[in-house]
Amino acid sequence: MSRFVFIVPPFTGHINPTLSLGKQLLQAGHKVAWISITDEFNGQLPDGGELLLIKSGCDGTSGEEYINQISEKSNSAFGIESIKFLYEDVLIPISRFMFPGICKLIDSWRADVVISDHQVYAGAIAAVKKRIPYVTSVTAPTALKAMKDMPKILEWETEQIVGLQQELGIEGNASLACSELLTLVFTSKEFLGDETFPNYYQFVGPIMVGRPVAFSFNWARFQNTSRPRVLVSIGTTFDMAYKKDFFTKVVDALGDEPMTVVVVSEEKLFSSWPKNFIVQPRIPQLELLKYLDAVVCHGGHNTVCESLSHGLPLITIPIAYDQSHVASQVAESGCGLRLNFKRFKASQLRSAVHDILSNPAYKEAARLISSSFTSAGGEKRAVELLEDVVPQHSSVYG
Repeated sequence: MSRFVFIVPPFTGHINPTLSLGKQLLQAGHKVAWISITDEFNGQLPDGGELLLIKSGCDGTSGEEYINQISEKSNSAFGIESIKFLYEDVLIPISRFMFPGICKLIDSWRADVVISDHQVYAGAIAAVKKRIPYVTSVTAPTALKAMKDMPKILEWETEQIVGLQQELGIEGNASLACSELLTLVFTSKEFLGDETFPNYYQFVGPIMVGRPVAFSFNWARFQNTSRPRVLVSIGTTFDMAYKKDFFTKVVDALGDEPMTVVVVSEEKLFSSWPKNFIVQPRIPQLELLKYLDAVVCHGGHNTVCESLSHGLPLITIPIAYDQSHVASQVAESGCGLRLNFKRFKASQLRSAVHDILSNPAYKEAARLISSSFTSAGGEKRAVELLEDVVPQHSSVYG
């Protein structure tokens, strides 16, 4: 039995895959914990898992207060500017805030292996300083390809990470963001495209099995129809102004069309919604995907991979960060269509939805990618790779 600790940022898309993988580790007889600054996912922890909460930073700010501060930094940037915002205003400050707590908690919990999210650099830095083996979990894999396609941005990104490492006591100019011991990439090579990566990058496919379902849903209304069922979601990152503009077009495009539309949004966004819409702020997405016919989303990696795993065609409307590259992979693999967030019209969205619902080529391409995910091995292979790490290193705790 070994003791694995996940270090995750306060972002749902980065937390969810670790819940599935953690459950498999627990079932294999290991001890598993999560270090984070949010307890919002505590109700979804698998049985036996532990939440190690960083309650405050060096300045006394609580984790909850810090998350609120980040949320208030509304991101109105697109493209490369959104990447700059992501690093300078979110990722580097979060690592700086989490670092003291991570160091304390991995010691007190006596972790054998640290599994740090690829965007929580403090996890890797703390593990190296404590001489504990660390593994990287890449929960947004398309970012790897995005950076390789933009060498100047990659150079700038490395400078930001190395600067943080040096600030926190790690010498040298090599980024620790991806572990040379093992970097778990949660997608397949087939979906990421024709790229070459070092051998320590192991592509295990999306990890999504066995997460607890913590959200209610109007199943009776959803299943009481023979019409196509379409999910529309743009995640939780963007502010209300963007959402209102986006969903206004969705209402114009799909309201009263011969389909049932599940919308992930606050109901209060509009005083009323079309009768063929089911609107909820949170949904049991993995369970719901089994019964859908298509998905419209912002190109978030988890939603895209979860949809493709169920053989569902997509329309992606990327907004920022690596979403443009995810959207490109969807289009290039033939699994769906891409629209421009700033310029798309309701009529274009309506036409695109009808296209992916009526043309079987999109669904067939999605099924091929789904097959590549299965072949990658999923959580079973990820657990085997993690278990192989442990015998190579004796515990620093004796």
